[in-house]
Amino acid sequence: MPLAVNMLNIEGLERLDPNAPVVMLNLMRFHARSRDGNGSGWDAYLRYSAITVPMIRARGGTLLWTGEAKAVALGPHQGNQWDFVALVTYPTVAAFLDMMTSEAYETQADPHRRNACAEHVIIATSEAYSKFKTK
Repeated sequence: MPLAVNMLNIEGLERLDPNAPVVMLNLMRFHARSRDGNGSGWDAYLRYSAITVPMIRARGGTLLWTGEAKAVALGPHQGNQWDFVALVTYPTVAAFLDMMTSEAYETQADPHRRNACAEHVIIATSEAYSKFKTK
């Protein structure tokens, strides 16, 4: 089974409404050096983003917001030293799964993600409140 698919919580995602919109909270910690030796972890992440953003858009999704994680403001510091945060909306959970399980993601994008990230957590969220209209 491909690595990205193997890491997906398919069971958890299948408990969600496949036709409901979803915002994915991405938490990333980068390697100092890309695992392939081609620049920094950040450089590898930029290569990953250049490939995945068109994949997200092709499925009706949008990159809503990205930013540097600066400091833990509340909660345990241990294990929460993230470098970067991204919010990505997808029109449906099924659209997210379609991208993550696609051959193009596995062969073109995921190698850059693995080279970039020492750790990458994606949390599926549903909207409770937003001052931004996502769809």
